[in-house]
Amino acid sequence: MPVFAANLTMMFTEWPFLDRFDAAADAGFQAVEYLFPYDHAPDAVARRLERNGLTQALFNLPPGDWAAGERGLAALPGRFDEFRAAVDKALDYAEATGCRRLHMMAGLADPADPASLDAYRRAVRHAGEALAGHGIELLLEPINGRDMPGYFLNDFGLAERLIAESGLSNVRLQFDLYHRQIIHGDVTMALRRLLPLTGHVQIASVPSRNEPDGEELNWPFLFGELDRLGYGGFVGCEYRPRAATLDGLGWFAPFRAGRSI
Repeated sequence: MPVFAANLTMMFTEWPFLDRFDAAADAGFQAVEYLFPYDHAPDAVARRLERNGLTQALFNLPPGDWAAGERGLAALPGRFDEFRAAVDKALDYAEATGCRRLHMMAGLADPADPASLDAYRRAVRHAGEALAGHGIELLLEPINGRDMPGYFLNDFGLAERLIAESGLSNVRLQFDLYHRQIIHGDVTMALRRLLPLTGHVQIASVPSRNEPDGEELNWPFLFGELDRLGYGGFVGCEYRPRAATLDGLGWFAPFRAGRSI
């Protein structure tokens, strides 16, 4: 059955960030993910993981100036030195937490612009090679333009081509079912075709980005499909709870750690 990772950027926000690790473990999660850990020291994050027996499934490379609206550096011409420093910083946190997957945000840029495409390819090559030396996967995630207007990597076909072009076995797809449904639809057939390229899966209801318990997608079928396809990675719960996090975990009850299935 899928192993779900609570997204601590969106879930358990009733607690301060470091206390969310405790709350997620108490709720039965075996793994966690989040956007960015960089407001906290690597060892502080590592201690919370260790004391709760949690696996760090994923986090993102530093995205530039998030508060100013930046959403990644990889496709931004002229920012390579800053990007290279971001990779080094992320590796410090990955080493401390034992994380084996890092997501590289592309940034706000036109994918038809040759300079942006060249910058992105260079970033993929650099980060992929740097992470490979540490046994870490570099993940590329298409993000829909409704949630993030102007995002460079907004197409699964482009992501697939860039992964193939890289020639690096540790450069893989971050398959978010929520983004896939909004961008292209055809989620199940895409999973069947792209799962060999996929290093991480994420979920949220469509269109509201709430708990995966209804709306457009048939979640029991999709969870079963991941099992039928033999997916052995984590499923990140990157959704916004409708109300209190714990009140919305009815969907998770069959998968809760310690429950006899």
